[in-house]
Amino acid sequence: MTAAVESSLRRLQTDVIDLYQLHWPNRGSYHFRKWYKFDPTEQDTARVQDDILATLETAKAMQAAGKIRELGLSNESTWGTAQFLDMAAKNDLPRVVSVQNEYSLLCRHFDTDFAELSHHEEVGLLAFSPLAAGILSGKYLGGETPAGSRKSINSVLGGRLTDRVEAPVRAYAEIAKKHGLDLVQMALAFCASRPFMTSLIFGATTMEQLSTALGASDLTLSQDVLDDIQAVYIAHPIPM
Repeated sequence: MTAAVESSLRRLQTDVIDLYQLHWPNRGSYHFRKWYKFDPTEQDTARVQDDILATLETAKAMQAAGKIRELGLSNESTWGTAQFLDMAAKNDLPRVVSVQNEYSLLCRHFDTDFAELSHHEEVGLLAFSPLAAGILSGKYLGGETPAGSRKSINSVLGGRLTDRVEAPVRAYAEIAKKHGLDLVQMALAFCASRPFMTSLIFGATTMEQLSTALGASDLTLSQDVLDDIQAVYIAHPIPM
């Protein structure tokens, strides 16, 4: 971690990192479609806790040296985040302020236990892939593969593009059409409306895509739209 912070400071050409995020838990993670084979019984509790304590102690030293300001997590679980919070409180160590996990209309694992922790502990979500690697633009419907798209490079989009995705994406596209909305903006606005959301992390290849995505910041979804989205979510809770 010390070496990584120093390397990041050099690459960023800065003296301090405002939010330093740990990319992966050292014990492994169920994210990126690994939840189907996730087995926490293989974890050694004491070893995991020792690692978290050492990480927090190192973060405190980094803060004291003025190299990082806040600490965040990424691809973490509810239990793992709770361990970080508990150890920080018991040992006067830095408290994690954020977690960067995947979240979109098609990937809503955060909505249950993690949402509860986020509310009570004030740990905000930085959502990556809020458009599910472009799936929620609708451009891949019907098996289409636009030239230069991410699908043209990675045919399954990191395991996101399954045979279960077509139906909910079509349904969300119909909701957008019904209410006169752009599908991309509707998908991003929904994520932004979640009470635990701190920021959305999306990619854009063209200025047009960027302009469309940024337009979602001015969009507030009506209750009718949210009700329609909820109906699709109930019908297709875990499509990928």
